Amino acid sequence: MEAIILAGGLGTRLRSAIGNEIPKCMAPVAGKPFLWYLLKYLTKYPVNRVIFSVGYLRHVIIDWIDEVREEFPFSFDYAIEEKPLGTGGGIKLAMSKCVTKDVLVLNGDTFFDVNLDDFYSNHHLYTATVSLALKPMTNFERYGRVKIDNVEHLIQEFCEKKPCKEGLINGGVYLINRDNVQWPEKEKFSFETELLERSVKKGTLYGFDFRGYFIDIGIPTDYAKAQEDFKKIF
Repeated sequence: MEAIILAGGLGTRLRSAIGNEIPKCMAPVAGKPFLWYLLKYLTKYPVNRVIFSVGYLRHVIIDWIDEVREEFPFSFDYAIEEKPLGTGGGIKLAMSKCVTKDVLVLNGDTFFDVNLDDFYSNHHLYTATVSLALKPMTNFERYGRVKIDNVEHLIQEFCEKKPCKEGLINGGVYLINRDNVQWPEKEKFSFETELLERSVKKGTLYGFDFRGYFIDIGIPTDYAKAQEDFKKIF
């Protein structure tokens, strides 16, 4: 399995906590860069190659990987954005470096403990073009809710962010079938609005819910929470 990690975000909301000299995915958590935990998680599964989608402050990531690559059983590669391409453009560029039919995609600022073996099996069982790992949440307003057909697992709608008592959210972990996905012709675009939402209309987007631990370190409060949680998890 090949994995793409999206590591090119500017991380503007987290600058007050980590400063301006490191990208968000390299934010220190319990003594190690956040990216270390994502890679450690991937070692539990048959991943043999990791491609980083990088842009802003990419030299920090590349230099660190050069130092620690012997810790991990992967080969590493980089898809470099010379200018911001949006979430969709960044994934599309990184996909051009992949060779396997199905590619795992992870957000570099989110940790979601998805059972990737089960996720991969469901993705194939339903012959999905794109599959999303969904996280059940309660009392949330920071994330949009995802409506899903509980029998067929087809995603029906992405709802706007608003206070919600319970529901499923997009956990930022995807499996994408390279043979079937139809990318927009343009270079810069949003993965969420121009690929996922269009795939809903085509009936090729599936979602599977997982109960594992989830955290998005994009805001200082959750970043602080990760400092304590990761000491227990890892």
